[in-house]
Amino acid sequence: MTKEKFQSFWNKFGTLCILIVLFIAFSIGSPKFFPQPANLIQCLLQSTVYILLAFGEFFAILLGGIDLSVGAVACFSGIIVADLSLKGVSPVVCLIVGLLGAVLFGFINGVLINALDLHPFVVTLGTNTIYRGICLVMTGGNPLFNLPKWVKGLSAYIVGIPKPVIYVAVIGIILVAFTTKTVAGRNLYALGGNKQSAWYSGINTKKYTVLAHILSSLLAGIGGIVMLARVGAAEPTAGAGYETYAIAACIIGGASLFGGKGRIWGVILGGITIGTINNGLNIMNVSAFWQKIVMGSLIIASVALEKLISNKVRK
Repeated sequence: MTKEKFQSFWNKFGTLCILIVLFIAFSIGSPKFFPQPANLIQCLLQSTVYILLAFGEFFAILLGGIDLSVGAVACFSGIIVADLSLKGVSPVVCLIVGLLGAVLFGFINGVLINALDLHPFVVTLGTNTIYRGICLVMTGGNPLFNLPKWVKGLSAYIVGIPKPVIYVAVIGIILVAFTTKTVAGRNLYALGGNKQSAWYSGINTKKYTVLAHILSSLLAGIGGIVMLARVGAAEPTAGAGYETYAIAACIIGGASLFGGKGRIWGVILGGITIGTINNGLNIMNVSAFWQKIVMGSLIIASVALEKLISNKVRK
């Protein structure tokens, strides 16, 4: 196999290969529990929040940037939905307001990046702290619980399949169509590939920067609502550190930190990989501290592998 063919193969199936290796390893390590159908469904369920946040992170990374506020935005949407539901507001209004709050935060991120002409890392590092502070102020640092039954029902099962898995599948299909079949989707790839060339070709770079961050926060908001439904309570610290999982899912899924590269299906596989690692390590009673070490190592290894393959092909 030539270097070019190997790179093409790895770009298409690399994440799937990693996932298969992990499945075999955990099945050998815990043959009585890990490969069981009930646990595999649980694995998918655990992956849903990671995937939804990674969907959002994907659009920020696609532009060669990053969004460090997705965890705080997810927390905020969950708190809004929980607070309104406790006040007797109808489910539809609760969900719409929760998602509009996420859209507003994404809009603020995009506008600040354009206005200040700073790297998204700096801007979203600051807004992440601000949004997390808003969550703490809104709740007084206390969780919101005793939520109506319909909130928990958002994560119920339908014919043995968890609703969050269905949400991810539907949203994934919509995003695949958006990124491959629409002008806006193609323009986002063009902007991530070369911002200056995109500008010269007539693409409104500032508008699409705002759009990318609106999408990032909207999808994070959906992830926050799913997280709320699964836990059954709104914690003001919910989603803390989840930006790491979202970034890891994107990078493992084939997105490039340099922008202009990546596919939604890869992000889904990346999110399932993260969920599989956490599930497998929990079953094998590996400390949560070691899990963080594994996750960090995986991010570095994925980026290094991508660069290594690209350099070899150039040579």
